Amino acid sequence: MADDALFTPPTEPRSSMRTPLLIGGGVVLLAVVLMLIFGHHKVQAPTTVAPLDSYAANLPLSGIEMSEATSPFAGGRSTYIDGKITNTGTRTITGVTVQTIFRSDDGQTVSLQTLPLMLIRTRIPYVDTQPISVAPIVPGATAEFRLIFEGLPQSWNQQQPELHITGVQSR
Repeated sequence: MADDALFTPPTEPRSSMRTPLLIGGGVVLLAVVLMLIFGHHKVQAPTTVAPLDSYAANLPLSGIEMSEATSPFAGGRSTYIDGKITNTGTRTITGVTVQTIFRSDDGQTVSLQTLPLMLIRTRIPYVDTQPISVAPIVPGATAEFRLIFEGLPQSWNQQQPELHITGVQSR
């Protein structure tokens, strides 16, 4: 029967086996909480209106139209701003950054978004866009553009937002 003693499970009390597990779980939980508090930084959207680019006066926007679509797949609403941009200056434009200001009924800014202006490449079978760098806008030329916005706040007054050209790349 001496051999049976070799197969006897340890007689350590159960509570002492749980202690390392509880300590380990507590350490992991603490690490997650600290990471969420100190290590997870959300990128902040701009909160102030940027100045106009010095070349912006040479890039009038016209024919501005807004439309909206709801995606059954994504479950969200997309807002589109289409229009035309004309290069009345002397430089060839390879990129444009637009700051868009959406307001509430009382005139407060509810969304301030900065994004690149995308040119419309095709309309059929759907609207497809491309960066301006793919088809630069030469002096005197006009091009169609589209801006796409997702998840705008409910407090937006549904009016056309302000469009400010805050960055221009050229050659």
